[in-house]
Amino acid sequence: MEPQELNRSLKNRHVQLISIGGAIGTGLFLGAGKSIQLAGPSILLAYLITGCICFLIMRSLGELLLSNTDKHSFLDFIAEYLGKKWAFLTGWTYWFCWISIAMADLTATGLYVRYWFPQIPQWLPEIIALVLLVTLNMIAVSLFGELEFWFALIKVVAIIALIIVGAYMITTHYQTGAGAVKVSNVWNHGGWFPKGISGFVLSFQMVTFAFAGIELVGLVAGETKNPKKVLPKAINNIPLRIILFYLGALFVIMAIYPWNSLNSSESPFVEVFSDIGITAAATVINVVVLSAAASACNSAIYSTGRMLRSLAQEGSAPKSFEKLTKHQVPGNAIFFSALVVFIAVILNYLMPSEVFTIVTSVATTCFLFIWGILVYTHMKYRKSILGKQSHSFKMPFYPYSNVLIFAFLLFVAVVLLLSKETRVPALVTPVWFIILWLIYHFKFERK
Repeated sequence: MEPQELNRSLKNRHVQLISIGGAIGTGLFLGAGKSIQLAGPSILLAYLITGCICFLIMRSLGELLLSNTDKHSFLDFIAEYLGKKWAFLTGWTYWFCWISIAMADLTATGLYVRYWFPQIPQWLPEIIALVLLVTLNMIAVSLFGELEFWFALIKVVAIIALIIVGAYMITTHYQTGAGAVKVSNVWNHGGWFPKGISGFVLSFQMVTFAFAGIELVGLVAGETKNPKKVLPKAINNIPLRIILFYLGALFVIMAIYPWNSLNSSESPFVEVFSDIGITAAATVINVVVLSAAASACNSAIYSTGRMLRSLAQEGSAPKSFEKLTKHQVPGNAIFFSALVVFIAVILNYLMPSEVFTIVTSVATTCFLFIWGILVYTHMKYRKSILGKQSHSFKMPFYPYSNVLIFAFLLFVAVVLLLSKETRVPALVTPVWFIILWLIYHFKFERK
C-alpha cells in the first residue's frame, strides 16, 4: 500500500503571513508596557539581539528542510541525524509545548470575549472556539492557511496603524498627558539603560518567549506548494519584519510616552489610539488580541496534529495517528490533540492557577530545548555532507553562528534561573525529559 501524503496546498501568501504570525504574539499588544518598564529603551536592543538569533535559527532550519523536500517536518531530520530517541523526546516535547499554548490561549479567548459579554460563562467561548478551529482544520490545510493569513493580517494592520499614528504625533509634536511627543523621549529619561544591566538582562526572558512559535514555518514546509521558492523568502524576510513590527512599534510607543510614564497594566496600543480620539480603541485592540489568541490556538491544533503524525511515522506514537482523512489532513491526530486541550481547559478551572502557570512556563522553557536540538541537527547534517556540495540556501557563518546560538540559549536558561517567576518552571522542566526518557527506555529500548 502506497503511503499517504499530506496535501501541498499552502500558497506563498499563507506561508509569508504564517511566518509573520509566528513572530508576533499577544505579548506585544498587551505586554509591551510591562516589558518597557522592565528594561527601559534597552528593550529595543534585547529585541534586536534575540531577533538576529531567531533569524539564524530559522536559517539553520531552512537549510535542513530544503536539503530534502520529501521530508514533511523537522522531526524527520532529527530522527535521521540524531536517532529515534531524540526524535521521540523532541516530538513529544514540541507537542506538549503547543498543547500548553492552546490551553493558555483558549483561556485568554474566554476572557477577551467576556469584555463584550460579561454575563456569559468563560468556558462557553472557549468550547465554541475550540470546536470551530478543529472543524476548520479537519476540512483542509488550505483553510488553516487562510485562517492564519487573516489572523496575522489583523495583527500586522494594527502594528502598522500604530506606527503611522505615532509618526504623525512625532512630526506634529502632539501633546499628550505625558507632554510633547518627540523622538528624544526615548532616551531622555535616564538614558538607554535606566534600569542598569540587570533590567536589560532580565528582559531577555520575556523577549525570547515573544518569539516562541517562530519555527512553525518548519512544519508547514511539508504542505507548501513550492517550498524551494517560498521558504527562503519567508525566512529571509524575518529580520525586516522584526525591525518593523517589534522595534518600530516599541520605539514609537516610547517616543509618545517616556518609558517611565507608561502604565504596565494597560496596553500602550489602547493608550495611543485613545489619545488621538478613537473612543473605541479598547474594543479595536480587544479584536486584535482575540485574533492573536485564536491564531495561536489555530497554530497549536495544526502543529500538534502534524507532530503526532510524524511521531507515528517514526513508530513513537500509535499508528492510527498516521492516517489521513479524504481531505489529506491527519484527522485522528488533530482530534486527539484537541481532546487533550479540552481536558486541560477543564483542569484549568479545577486546579489552582499556580499549577497552570507552572505548566505553561515549563512548556515555554522547553522551546529553548527545541531550538537547540534544531541547530544541533543542522550541525550533524553539515558534518554528514562534508566535502559535498550543499544547496544554495546555506546557514550564514557556519559553524560559528551555531555556536553563537547555543551560547545565547544557555544565557537565556541562566536568566530564567535569576527571575523568581521563572526559576521554579526552569528547575521543574528536567522532570519532563526524565519522564519521556523512562517511557522510551521501557517501551522501545527494552523490547
